[in-house]
Amino acid sequence: METKTPGVLTPEEIAFYNENGYLRLRGVFDAAEQEALGRELEYVIGNFAVAGKGWDGPWREKYLSREENARSQLAATHEMQQLSAALARAILAPRLTGAIADLIGPEVEFHHMTLHAKGPEFGTPFPLHQDHPFYPHSDGRYVDAILHIDAGTEANGCLKFVAGSHKLGPLTHVREGSPHLPPDQYPFESAVSCPAEAGDVVLFSIHTIHGSALNRTPQWRRFVRVGYRNPRNLQTGGQAMGRPGWMVQGVRPKIEGVTVQPYGTIQVQAKAPSATA
Repeated sequence: METKTPGVLTPEEIAFYNENGYLRLRGVFDAAEQEALGRELEYVIGNFAVAGKGWDGPWREKYLSREENARSQLAATHEMQQLSAALARAILAPRLTGAIADLIGPEVEFHHMTLHAKGPEFGTPFPLHQDHPFYPHSDGRYVDAILHIDAGTEANGCLKFVAGSHKLGPLTHVREGSPHLPPDQYPFESAVSCPAEAGDVVLFSIHTIHGSALNRTPQWRRFVRVGYRNPRNLQTGGQAMGRPGWMVQGVRPKIEGVTVQPYGTIQVQAKAPSATA
């Protein structure tokens, strides 16, 4: 079955993404949607997220002072669409999925959802890296979408990109701690800031080098990453490997040698109470 690209993005926006490897979409979620996303994400953070200092590795000595290293905060979890209806709806936002279809479609498959919430005052930074090492795929038809539940500013650690770096393809990362690029070869000063408002979404290629600085504000900085791929772009390892995702644009193509298996069931450790008369 042939499907057509939605045509959400302008030719200029597509050209900017193809040249730079990232693109900001303004106002994807309206005020009511933002309120629901923020409220339900706050519940998810309070009940399901894991708190810690963030990514580990030798990069911390380059990026952080001793106090910052000791006090950095990050709350993270995965697959929040299983926990929040507002976040599940966000995955399917027509302007978002249509824009991604313009870039890698016409078929688009949802791959994963991950929370990156930086704590106040010492919200952990992320060193420059590509996302490819975390969920490698056979080609570049993969877009990460950062849903801005809060505004991203210089003060709270907005996204920073090395423009055009997606053209380099997959790079060798330091594997001590979380995968990251060598700070001496890829200094933070080489990246350009991409501030955005709450309700905006920033798209970037799985091969685009990016990172973010400390959150130095008194408030949490809450971003949600949603990964989308063309279903013909086969995964070779990492997060969500072997798990089919929702088709959010078009229909899943039949690919020789690929069998789609259903999702697994939720595991329940506690024994259910016996029925009583």
